[in-house]
Amino acid sequence: MVRESGIEVGLCVVTCLHTSASLLVTECADPSVQVDLRSWLERLAPDGDSLYTHTAEGPDDMPSHLKAAITRSTETLSVAAGALVLGVWQGLFLLEHRARPHQREVFVHVTGDPAG
Repeated sequence: MVRESGIEVGLCVVTCLHTSASLLVTECADPSVQVDLRSWLERLAPDGDSLYTHTAEGPDDMPSHLKAAITRSTETLSVAAGALVLGVWQGLFLLEHRARPHQREVFVHVTGDPAG
């Protein structure tokens, strides 16, 4: 989307439009980083904890909101040379906090100076 925007230098704001998923910039070279991150989040907010009262959509309902609350719903990234500025090992990920996959939407806004 950044290249299609025609913005050469600026900012890209990405927003996850859900309360049970989030965004994260983290290492993208080794998939075990994502596995370990998900395991850590699960230990912090386990599914089915009997202390949760918000369970309308199942045992992963409240834990998914807690995981989203301690991560981010919006990431702002710099744009240079018409592309996102990320470190060699960085990637932007959408984290699904529900047990079963859901269709998710993100809103992307690119602003800045166009090429030319």
